[in-house]
Amino acid sequence: MDAYYNCLNCMNKKVRILTIDGKQYEGTIMDVDRNNVYLKTERNGRVQTSAFYPYYGYGNEILTLSLFTLLAIALI
Repeated sequence: MDAYYNCLNCMNKKVRILTIDGKQYEGTIMDVDRNNVYLKTERNGRVQTSAFYPYYGYGNEILTLSLFTLLAIALI
């Protein structure tokens, strides 16, 4: 539950997320639910995501990350 509340506190802010498998992601937290955080990436080009979050429409790069895999969140 701590990851959920940390993500809520960082909503609409630019963050860097580190996962337990050592990967890093940068972007803005657009939404969070009890299972996932939805990160809008700012990279040019295509991003491969684990799921689509249709609320934000076509063309936006929304990366869905499981809250279970989060290790750390830092504001940048």
